[in-house]
Amino acid sequence: MTVYPLLIHIGRFTVTGYGVMMMLSFLVAGWIYARELRRLGLDAAIAWDTVVIAVVGGLAGSKLYFAISVGRLSAAFSRGGLVWYGGLAGGTAAVLAYMWLRKLPIRTLLDAVSPSLMVGYMLGRVGCFMVNDDYGLPSRLPWAVAFPQGSPPSTAAVLSQQFHATIPAGVRPEQVLAVHPTQLYEIALSFVVFGLLWRWREHRHAAGWLFAAYLVLSSLERIVVEVFRAKDDRVLGPVTVAQLLSAGLVAVGLLLMRRLSRPAPAEPKPAAATS
Repeated sequence: MTVYPLLIHIGRFTVTGYGVMMMLSFLVAGWIYARELRRLGLDAAIAWDTVVIAVVGGLAGSKLYFAISVGRLSAAFSRGGLVWYGGLAGGTAAVLAYMWLRKLPIRTLLDAVSPSLMVGYMLGRVGCFMVNDDYGLPSRLPWAVAFPQGSPPSTAAVLSQQFHATIPAGVRPEQVLAVHPTQLYEIALSFVVFGLLWRWREHRHAAGWLFAAYLVLSSLERIVVEVFRAKDDRVLGPVTVAQLLSAGLVAVGLLLMRRLSRPAPAEPKPAAATS
């Protein structure tokens, strides 16, 4: 199967499928978050404040991470360079600062936002598929996809030189190859993770347990998909930087889940006065 980028031309402006899905991801995630806040008896306006702050912090963090990774500060002002882990770090820092300044129940809110984070990520990966970005290594599987106008195109030369993929002998450098549609893998796995988080949202553990579960499940999903991704940041043999970061988040998440696996003990009531 061959897939081309989705581009919408409006006069002199071009809107990409990625841009549309990114906007939709924030809106849908915000709606789900607001719904959870209402269920918990909290102000739903917090959700939309969080969306705006997460967008600003996420973009700043993503761009900064990309500039550091390529060693050029000017890269922060390029059109591309929206790196997930940089966006997660920047968005999380900005949102936590907002919650702290407003003296909000941080762990309760982190639980409430966890399912919506997975939905936002899933829709973002739909955008990656639409713009033909973040695809995988060459594959002969029936569902493999060729991206002749991808970012970059999935040609033998690009896959070999940029992503160090093994190319069969006799393949011309300009030949477009079918690859693992890792965007679709992530969409499917993200939907499963969302389903689990949605089912567990009324858990009986201490506040913050669901967010810890989100860290574990979302990171495991990324570790699995990275095996099939076309990447140029493999630092320990086949291991990518994203897998190392994900492994760290899995460890943190498991520790938090264990610590928060039982409801927090109630605060002791003042002793009754005796005469």
